[in-house]
Amino acid sequence: MANIASARKRIRQTAKRTARNTARKSRMRTFIKKVETAIAAGNHDEAREALRVAQPELQRGVIKGVVHANTIARKISRLSARVKSLATA
Repeated sequence: MANIASARKRIRQTAKRTARNTARKSRMRTFIKKVETAIAAGNHDEAREALRVAQPELQRGVIKGVVHANTIARKISRLSARVKSLATA
C-alpha cells in the first residue's frame, strides 16, 4: 500500500477512472448488442434506428479515450454494412 499522499490520491483517481471506463465500455457493448439483435431478427427499420442511436454513444467512447478511434470506425462500418444488407435481402 502506498504511503505517500500523492500516491494514495493516484490510487483513488485510478479507481474512479477505471469504474467510469468500465461502465462506458459496458454501455457501448449494450448498444452494439441491440443493433445485432435487430439484425438477427431481420428487422431492417429497427436495426437502422438502433444503429442511429448507437453511433453517438460509440463515438463518445472514442472522445473519452476508452477505445481506439479505428476500432469504433471498424465496428460502425461493419454494423452499417450488415444493416444495409437487410434492406436488399
